[in-house]
Amino acid sequence: MEIRTRFAPSPTGYLHIGGLRTALYAYLFAKKNGGKFILRIEDTDRERLVDEASEIIYRTLKDTGLVYDEGPDVGGEYGPYIQSERKDIYQKYAEELVRRGAAYYCFCTKERLSGLRAECEAKGEQFKYDKHCLSLTPEEIKAKLDAGEPYVIRQNIPTEGETTYSDMVYGTVTVPNSDMEDNILLKSDGYPTYNLANVVDDHLMKITHVIRGIEYLSSTPKYNLLYEAMDWDVPEYIHLPPVMRDKHAKLSKRHGDASYEDFVEKGFLSGAILNYIALLGWSPSDNQEIFTLPELVHAFDVSGVSKSPAIFDVEKLKWMNAEYIRALSEEQFIEMAMPYFEQAIDPDKFDLPLITRLIQPRLEVLTEIPDKLRFLSQLPDYDISLYHHKKMKVTPESALVYLEAAYPVLRDLPDFTETMIHDSMMELVEKLGVKNGQLLYPLRVAVSGTPVTPGGAIEIAYLLGKHETLSRIETGIAKLKEALV
Repeated sequence: MEIRTRFAPSPTGYLHIGGLRTALYAYLFAKKNGGKFILRIEDTDRERLVDEASEIIYRTLKDTGLVYDEGPDVGGEYGPYIQSERKDIYQKYAEELVRRGAAYYCFCTKERLSGLRAECEAKGEQFKYDKHCLSLTPEEIKAKLDAGEPYVIRQNIPTEGETTYSDMVYGTVTVPNSDMEDNILLKSDGYPTYNLANVVDDHLMKITHVIRGIEYLSSTPKYNLLYEAMDWDVPEYIHLPPVMRDKHAKLSKRHGDASYEDFVEKGFLSGAILNYIALLGWSPSDNQEIFTLPELVHAFDVSGVSKSPAIFDVEKLKWMNAEYIRALSEEQFIEMAMPYFEQAIDPDKFDLPLITRLIQPRLEVLTEIPDKLRFLSQLPDYDISLYHHKKMKVTPESALVYLEAAYPVLRDLPDFTETMIHDSMMELVEKLGVKNGQLLYPLRVAVSGTPVTPGGAIEIAYLLGKHETLSRIETGIAKLKEALV
C-alpha cells in the first residue's frame, strides 16, 4: 500500500506556524515511508477567503522545501485539488448519504433555528439541532425541493451508543453519539462544510494517513460515521498537540500570531524556522537539535510525537537561527545579507568579506545587520562619556592623549591595510607603555561613535579607509578638547 498524506489549508491569509508544522509532519511521514505528499486547498468557507492566499501557500511550501507530489498548481490524477472546483462531487455524495439514511434534507429557516437556540440558552443548555426535518416524508421533501425551498443537508447522527477510533498519537478515542450534533454537510449555497468535504476528498484522493491538529480529535468520530455509511475504509489518524504562545494561550492566526512570512521578514532563515518547528511537539531519539530536511525525513517517527502542548519559544528559535547563520558560507551570507547591507551602507564602498567575518558570528537574525553597520556610513553624534571605561582604565583625559598620539602614526602610513594599521598600533602601544585596550578602546569610540561594534578599532579603521578614519579621529579630538577645557 502506498502511503499518501495531505496538507489541506484554508486560503485565509499567511501560513501560520501551526499550519506549517502540520505540513512538515505530513511531508516527513510520507517521505519517511516512501509515499506521496498532497496539497489540497480547502476554500469552501467563502466568507473568510483572502486574495492571493493560495499563492502564499504554494510559495511557502516551495521556499521551505516541502515539495508536494500532487496539488492545484502541479496537477495529479486525483484532482481537482481545490475544493471549490469539486462542488458537483460533494452534491453527489451528500445525496447518496441521504439515500443511505446517514443524512437528511433540512428546510428549517433562520428564524426557527434562532428560536431553538434562544430556548436552549434560556434552559442553560448547549444548542443542538432537534432533528425536526428528519420526520419529513419523501413526499413532503419532494414538494419542498420542487418548490425551490432553500435547504441544507445534515448528518444523521445516531442518538445512542458511542463511536470509537484509534489515533497513532493519542490512542483510543471514544465519543458518545449523544455528544455529537447533526452538523450541516452541504450548505444552502451548494458548498460543502469541512465535515463532508474532508471525508469525500480524503477517500477519493486515497489518503491513507490523516495528519492534523488536535482540534479535530473529538470531531473525527462523526467523520468516521460517514466513512462507514459509504462503506469506505477509514484512514489512520495522527492528531498533533497544539502549539502554544505560552502556558495559557494557543498560537492562533486569528489572534495575529506570527506567520512563516512574518518570521522571514524578521530576519529568520527558512531552514531554521523549519528545523525549529519540527521540534515543536516531536522529539528525536537522540539529543540532536540541528537537522537538514533530509535528516528530518530520516529521523522522523510518530512515536516521538508528544501528547503535550508545545510552547513556542522565540529565544530558542533565535539561538537556532544564529546557528544557521554561522553555518552559511561567505558567499551565501553576503547574498542573503545584501538587502540589509543596502539599508545601512553602500556595499560597493566596503569590504563585504571583512564585514561578513566581523558580523556573521554575532547575529541572531539578519534584521540586526543595519543597526550594527549604520555607523560606517555616518558617524553618530555621540557623547564623550563613551570615552570613560573603568575596566579598560580609560578616561576622557587619557583618551585625548592616545588619540593625539595615534593620529600622526595613522596619517603617515604608506599603505592603509589592516596589517599595517595593526602593526603600527601595536608599536605605539609598546612605545606608550600602556595596555592594548587603553589605546584601542578610545580609537574604536572615535571611529565608530558607538559603545558596541562588530570588530575592533583596527578592522573599523580599515573598513572606513584612511581619509574617513583620520576625519573621525579629528572629530573625537575636537570633542574632547572642547569638553575638557
